Amino acid sequence: MTASIHTEICDLLSIRYPIILAGMAGIANMAPLVSAVSEAGGLGTLGAAYLQPEQMRQMIRDIQQRTSAPFAVNLFAHVGPDDLTRFDEVSGELNGIRDSLGVAHPSEADIRTSDMFEAQFAVLLEEKVPIISLTFGLLDESYTERAKQAGMTIIATATTVDEAVQAEQSGCDAIVAQGSEAGGHRGTFDTTDRRMGANIGIMALVPQIVDRVQVPVIAAGGIMDGRGLAASLMLGAAGVQMGTRFLTSQESGAHSVYKQALLKSTEESTVLTDAFSGRPARGIQNAFIQAWANSHIAPLPFPTQNTLTREIRNAAARENNAEYMALWAGQGTRLLTADQDAGEIVEQVAREALDKLSVERK
Repeated sequence: MTASIHTEICDLLSIRYPIILAGMAGIANMAPLVSAVSEAGGLGTLGAAYLQPEQMRQMIRDIQQRTSAPFAVNLFAHVGPDDLTRFDEVSGELNGIRDSLGVAHPSEADIRTSDMFEAQFAVLLEEKVPIISLTFGLLDESYTERAKQAGMTIIATATTVDEAVQAEQSGCDAIVAQGSEAGGHRGTFDTTDRRMGANIGIMALVPQIVDRVQVPVIAAGGIMDGRGLAASLMLGAAGVQMGTRFLTSQESGAHSVYKQALLKSTEESTVLTDAFSGRPARGIQNAFIQAWANSHIAPLPFPTQNTLTREIRNAAARENNAEYMALWAGQGTRLLTADQDAGEIVEQVAREALDKLSVERK
C-alpha cells in the first residue's frame, strides 16, 4: 500500500497538500504569508475580521497578484452589538495601564464597534474569493444562499460535536475541529454559559466529530509539524489547520516582539483569557493578563472589551512592550522555527507526514 497525504480536502479546495493556514485576525500585512502558503500547495487564509471593507479588498487583490492559487478569507460569523452596561467599572480598572503607556482615558461615547459584516461579505462576492472560513458561529441562511450561488466553499469552526453537526446542517462544506490546544480565540458558538468556551483536546474531539458528520473535518490545535498532520489523518481528519507555526515564518506580519515571545515560550507559557476581548482565547501569559486576573472583574462582552483594550494593545506595540500585547499562541511552541520560509514549512510538514504514514503502512 502506498502512503499518500492527498485527501478529499485537497479535492474540495483544489490544493496539493491538506495544510491550511489559520485565519489570524489583527496582524498587519498578512498578504505575503497567505499567498506563500497557497503558492506552496496549502491553503492560505486571510484573517479579515477586523479589516475595514476597502482594506480587505486591497489585501485580497494583493494576494491575487502574488498567487493564482486558491485562498480563503476568515470572518467572524456573529459579533453582536456593543454592551457598555459596566463601562465605568471595567474601563476604570484599565486606567492604570493606560497611564503607564500614555494612553488617554476614553469616555463611553468613544467606544463603538462597527458592524462591518455585510460590507465585508459584499467584498468577498465582488472579488470572487473562492473560500470563506468562519469563526464564532455560522452564517445566517441568506448569506449561505448567496455564498453558494457564487460558488463559494464554506468552512466553519467547531469546538464540540453539536457545533459540528449544526455546521453541516447549515450547509458548510468542511469543518475545522478546533481543539483546546489552539492559539487565539476559541471558536465556541456561545460562551455566555461557558466562560472559557468548550475546551476539548484535539485527540478526543476530532474522531468524535468525524463519526458524526459526512463533510471533511480539518484538525486544529497545537499542530506544528508532519507528526501532527499524520496523527490527524489517522484520527480521520482530512487535513490540518495551523496558525502558530507560521507566525514566526519569514513572511509573517507579526510584530517582532511577538515573534520573540513565541520563540522564548514553552508548552506551559499559554493560558486561556478573556481579558483582551471578552471572548476566551489562548495566549502567552503577560502582565496585562495577570493584572486583569488579579482584578477579579469580569470583562465587557465581545466585541466591546476588544474595542476598549485596542488602544492599550496598539500603544504597547509601538513601544515594543510585549507585556500589554495580545500574544496569541497554541501549546506547541517549543516546535517553532525562526524565519523559515512559509513555503518550506508547508513542504516540510507534508514530507514529514508522508514519511510517518509510509512507515506506519509498511
